[in-house]
Amino acid sequence: MEFGDIFKDKLHNMDTEGRSEKYSDDNIFPYEPTPYSVLERLADSSIIDANSYMIDYGSGMGRACLYLAEKTGCRCTGIECIDEFYQASLKNLEDKNLRVDFVKCSVEDYPLPDDSNVMYFFNPFSEEIFEKVIHNIIDSYHRNPRQIKLLFYYPSDEYVAFLMRVDEMTFFDEIDCNDLFEEETNRNRIIVFEC
Repeated sequence: MEFGDIFKDKLHNMDTEGRSEKYSDDNIFPYEPTPYSVLERLADSSIIDANSYMIDYGSGMGRACLYLAEKTGCRCTGIECIDEFYQASLKNLEDKNLRVDFVKCSVEDYPLPDDSNVMYFFNPFSEEIFEKVIHNIIDSYHRNPRQIKLLFYYPSDEYVAFLMRVDEMTFFDEIDCNDLFEEETNRNRIIVFEC
């Protein structure tokens, strides 16, 4: 974690720092929060605003939900299956007047609200689980047609390849984040798909 992220955690009265492989396996990838610099860039992009209802798939300790809700005024629900991270997210939410809630369940079983319109992913789980989540999003779209944006930070090739094969999904935009890091890679970006 960068020193700036530790400082910003303290500034926002949260503890989301670190990387943990404690609960990772073939389906659930290690915990790692989105860097604050990337969240700042996303908040400044106008893709998320006060009318957005964002679902954070694999929300960990809640950093993305809490920060983006504070900066943009969006409503946010974080979905997390690991109890330790879920409990940490609830603690991080304490004493904050934000439109944020956290749900402890497996992402593929989460009943997606039909008014949600932004989905956020930071490579939280396997392609097999990802495909089930995408089908749930498409089912929600068919129940209530609306513009849905799917945001992928540090996107995996497997996620992108799958999305390119889904008829209901189209590439919408890309937010370059390479200048925020010392090491340049084509994964330091947020890609945006639209349903």
